[in-house]
Amino acid sequence: MTILKSDVAVIGGGIVGTAIARELSKYQLDVVLLEKEPDIAMGTTKANSAILHAGFDAHPGSLKARLNVRGNAMYHQLKDELALEIKWTGSLVVATSDDEMNTVQELFERGKTNGVPGLAILNREEVLAKEPKLSSGVKGALWAPSAGIFLPFGAAIAFAENAVKNGVKVLTECPVTGIEVTDGHVTGVKTSQGMIATQFVINAAGLYADDVSGLANDNSFTISPRKGEYILFDKNAGSIISNIIFPVPSKKSKGILLCPTVHGNIFIGPNAQDISDKDDLATTPAGLNEVIIGAKRLMPALPLNASITEFAGLRAAANEGDFVIRPSEVTAGLIHAAGIQSPGLTSAPAIAEFVVNILRECGLALTPKPNFLATNEAKVVFRDLTDEQKQVLISKNSLYGRVICRCETITEGEILDAIHSPCGAKTVDGVKRRTRAGMGRCQGGFCGPKITAILARELSVPIADIRKEKAESYLFYDKISGNCEVTDHD
Repeated sequence: MTILKSDVAVIGGGIVGTAIARELSKYQLDVVLLEKEPDIAMGTTKANSAILHAGFDAHPGSLKARLNVRGNAMYHQLKDELALEIKWTGSLVVATSDDEMNTVQELFERGKTNGVPGLAILNREEVLAKEPKLSSGVKGALWAPSAGIFLPFGAAIAFAENAVKNGVKVLTECPVTGIEVTDGHVTGVKTSQGMIATQFVINAAGLYADDVSGLANDNSFTISPRKGEYILFDKNAGSIISNIIFPVPSKKSKGILLCPTVHGNIFIGPNAQDISDKDDLATTPAGLNEVIIGAKRLMPALPLNASITEFAGLRAAANEGDFVIRPSEVTAGLIHAAGIQSPGLTSAPAIAEFVVNILRECGLALTPKPNFLATNEAKVVFRDLTDEQKQVLISKNSLYGRVICRCETITEGEILDAIHSPCGAKTVDGVKRRTRAGMGRCQGGFCGPKITAILARELSVPIADIRKEKAESYLFYDKISGNCEVTDHD
């Protein structure tokens, strides 16, 4: 059964897929975005270092180098257009030996070749003036003022919401089960919800991009998961760092770093472990110890007693070593946007431009949409308002005066906004990613049950049908009776 007809079907609702969908929404096209999970931004996009890289690390001439620098520049405009949470902190690559200083010099030269603005090599005193709590064994560092920190899943949600405003259809819980190919050309995508007729498929399926490619008889690349573990500290740890702090990188990764977040936490990580299981997000004592030892090389006095959670993310490492962004050589109409590991978050909007140009070269007519809506309205963030602004807001809607998450001061009004927005939250973690409810010190211990009840009420489903995150992550084993209304009882 054909449920939709589209010009382009985008497979994958991470930051790359949503950026591509938003870029395509600028044109007079029928576009559908397919995501197998109940929400977008559920893979690598939700568990990573949340850094907008400057672009000095990638080898000159590679797609990573080209698209990193372009993507970094694009986020300055996107920050205002889509109300993204971005802080341009700058980054330091810190050397602790003469050999490492030689690598810093190489990165400086590479960055200049890549077109990274403002790079400078700092001596020991200049580094410690910026970050006085670093190890006294610091020799110097590469300073990149164009680096920043942001909220990756917030950006993916913003891309998706803007795409929906401009006519893109987003289907969640819609895994792709096959790609229909006729006479060597894509003609449709088979999903759990039915067939979607289309002439072009964008493969932005992250860790599963090689599996999706195989559905169209293209086995030209492979994707292997590379796990990275992190430790997140509470805000009460204080502002012990101001900038992104990298060690000198290895051939395998950028190393175990120290980094602030846009909301005032700090984290350390990740390590890098090549694994075989694309669903293995477990943290391990050995892995977390590796993270701690690595971070202490640069900052011995870590506030480990302020850690509030550990987590792991998986990068989609392609066997080719670079991004895999190209038309399939086997099946016409299939375009790959695969192998998007670091600096993929930074590169996402530039990847979207690149993919749209490939579609143009492949014969897709791209007529600009005269009524394209480029902007998203900024979300209400109650905790950031002045007392006067809070009173005005509460006078209009009393639910903004009802705090649900005490750790992060998130109100019921904000939670309702998250549920009822385009691509709205359907799960407890979907609310968390959109509002920060549950991201504080208690990690949802207080607000979790209340959010569950609010979701059930607003989605008009039994409370036992509410899930934490993924398709089968139900919070209750058995159906329960009673109403789902949130009470005032603590």
